[in-house]
Amino acid sequence: MSQNDSPTVALYWDFENLHASLCDARLGEGSYNKPDGRFKAQEPLIDVPTIIELASSFGPLAINRAYCNWQYFGRYRDALLQGAVELIQLFSPGASAKNGADIRLCLDAMEDLGRFEHIRTVVIVGGDSDFMPVAQKIRASGRTLIGIGADKSTNRHWARSCQAFHYYEQLVAERDAPLVAPL
Repeated sequence: MSQNDSPTVALYWDFENLHASLCDARLGEGSYNKPDGRFKAQEPLIDVPTIIELASSFGPLAINRAYCNWQYFGRYRDALLQGAVELIQLFSPGASAKNGADIRLCLDAMEDLGRFEHIRTVVIVGGDSDFMPVAQKIRASGRTLIGIGADKSTNRHWARSCQAFHYYEQLVAERDAPLVAPL
């Protein structure tokens, strides 16, 4: 890294993973993966600015990229545009194509780390244990890895593989907590 490059942050979202977890928490386990739950316009459940704010607390965002089949997530449009999120469209090759976003996210993260030395912190939004191998590579490259995921669906081994892990529900609760004035 040259002296002119300041350390930056790369934020990668497994967007549908977090949305599905929040949907299941609200409507019951497995509700998102039912055909009438998944293949329809989705109500916004993710507080996009809260996640961007946390990632930005580690430095300026150089990459802010979200992976999803966006055809059902148009109601997030304004929040995503205001957050300057780059949308990566992933069409499912079948109804049960589960790991497309995970694989693409991991490949992009490793390519970006190889190309951009100024990225010092990587934030991954998602709760899958599929991210454990990329966590090992990120840490081995000397970068800091921060994870964000839903409390009930995050794999605990994935959470422990990060230098720091934040549960989405706690982030939102902390943001919504009233400020108490000192007596």
